[in-house]
Amino acid sequence: MRPLFHPAIEDVRPEAILHALADPNRAAIFASIMRAGCVEACSALSAVGDRVIPKSSLSNHFKVLREAGLIRSERHGVEVRNHSRWAEVEARFPGLLVGIINAYASQAGPDSREAAAAGPR
Repeated sequence: MRPLFHPAIEDVRPEAILHALADPNRAAIFASIMRAGCVEACSALSAVGDRVIPKSSLSNHFKVLREAGLIRSERHGVEVRNHSRWAEVEARFPGLLVGIINAYASQAGPDSREAAAAGPR
């Protein structure tokens, strides 16, 4: 199997992060991974709201998030475990992720905004 590409934190660019999180589905996937800390099954994130994301689209969303430097994916047998790189990205670009996640959360309501401001678990 081909190794998964993960940029070094020094190579992560803000425009890649903005592109990755511009899609509401990817932003929701990233927020779920961020809250959980680690998601073991990609299919656990296949439902966004009342919609189900097809596997082909889901794998592309994970690729965009990974190549933007937002998540780290590790193969464990047939599973791929996804971890948030929140702390690394936050250290490199302070406030960027909080601002983006809070912007999405403000559309969802005050409870979501408070959860987003708390950051990852």
